[in-house]
Amino acid sequence: MTGGMATVAGGVLAAYISFLGGDDPEQQRLFATHLLTASIMNAPASIIMAKILYPETSTELNQSLKIENEKIGSNLLDAISLGVVDGLKLAVNVGAMLLAFIALIALINFMFMKGLGSWTGLNDIVRESTDGKFEGLNLQYILALVFSPLSWLMGVSPENITLVGQLLGEKTIINEFYAYVSLGEMKASGLLDHKSIIISTYALCGFANFSSIGIQIGGISALAPDQRANLASLGFRALLGSTLACFLTATWAGLIAV
Repeated sequence: MTGGMATVAGGVLAAYISFLGGDDPEQQRLFATHLLTASIMNAPASIIMAKILYPETSTELNQSLKIENEKIGSNLLDAISLGVVDGLKLAVNVGAMLLAFIALIALINFMFMKGLGSWTGLNDIVRESTDGKFEGLNLQYILALVFSPLSWLMGVSPENITLVGQLLGEKTIINEFYAYVSLGEMKASGLLDHKSIIISTYALCGFANFSSIGIQIGGISALAPDQRANLASLGFRALLGSTLACFLTATWAGLIAV
């Protein structure tokens, strides 16, 4: 679970490269290199974080590779039909969980914006203090404040820590695709220096967001229904571990970035 959230799909790498590299072939090659490097580095980093957050204390491992006959199929056509059914269950579960988690986040933001932020006047304070970067009191703004010190620890320039914190908040609340779009816009506008852009590229390179918890619970439990309780109990821990894995590689990138 941690490894899955700490890496990105190859199918979206081209989009991220275009967001950050634009039409310049040299910039495209540069960010393609960084994104591929981040994905490779995040794999061992996720194992380290998973072991720290959930230490392996048992030495008794089930090494049996026996598969139940009904999951294999009696012949080729039966195996194909079972694969189609499993694939459909996986797709439906992933789609439903993703929709539900995004809707839940939208509901929480609505309660903050129209409730607490509106009643107390915090929406106006947030808009003024951030020069309109945030519409008001929402989860993105709260996480931007939370992640700002962490972005500074990763090596981001002090004047850019709030902007990078915003990116990390967007990645955690929405997804990394949305955050990379924002990073590309900040880069094009000259709001971030080169080092902050490189660190952000590494820190955002993973599926570590709240929606991924639902995707993993729905997707993996469709294939292994008996593991649903374990998946649910480990969801937030896997999110934390994968986030820290991305931050670890971003810190290393910050150390050598010039």
